[in-house]
Amino acid sequence: MTEQLAAAGKTLLTALKPKMSLAGKVTRLELSGAVVDVGAEREGWLHISALGKDAVNRIQDVLQVGQEITVWVRKVDTKKGELQLTMIQPLAHDWNELRPGTTVHGKITRIEKFGAFVDFGAERPGLIHISELSNEYVKDISTVAKVGDEVDAVILEVDRKKKQVHLSRKALEAKPQAKAEEDVPEEPEVKSITAMEAAFLKAQSGPDQPSATKSRRESSKAEIRRRQQEEILNRTLQTAPRK
Repeated sequence: MTEQLAAAGKTLLTALKPKMSLAGKVTRLELSGAVVDVGAEREGWLHISALGKDAVNRIQDVLQVGQEITVWVRKVDTKKGELQLTMIQPLAHDWNELRPGTTVHGKITRIEKFGAFVDFGAERPGLIHISELSNEYVKDISTVAKVGDEVDAVILEVDRKKKQVHLSRKALEAKPQAKAEEDVPEEPEVKSITAMEAAFLKAQSGPDQPSATKSRRESSKAEIRRRQQEEILNRTLQTAPRK
């Protein structure tokens, strides 16, 4: 059966997905709608309520047999072999499909002091707050956006109860590069010394200390630090004040 349909150039219902655009021809009119051939294994059903956004009383006022129309897949039931169609272009994004972190594309339709509204194919436009327009500080929105601009933005938050979507354009901008850690010179480690060490070092370094004893003084200093290391590690915060 599948091979026969393929040979006849018919599209399988399993290949059709909601929101898919199809070219069709009206084959029959009924009181509640029209039957449309879209080249699939089954003809599709176009209900009178799906002819347009405005209410239609008589199907004949809109369609005629043999008329070629553009329709969209509304629903497919492969088990029952049913295909429902619509002439109302579906929204690019349904409310139950919107997720934070999703990138969307749209057009700015309105500018306010607090932000810009973007039509990205949902039931309502999303808002890019002025603080989310750029990584740079924005005082006047007109300097970075205007009505008619096409923009990409990331969904920050979706309020399904109020049907509000908050967007961010700066989330797609490259953030200022912080100075690499390897470029930052490492500060020499400064070890704390005990009051005992400070007194000893002071006694060892007089104002007129001969240069010949310099190496011995440094050796004594290292030895004291080695011997006192365990004491330093175990000291509490009550150490001698640091200068």
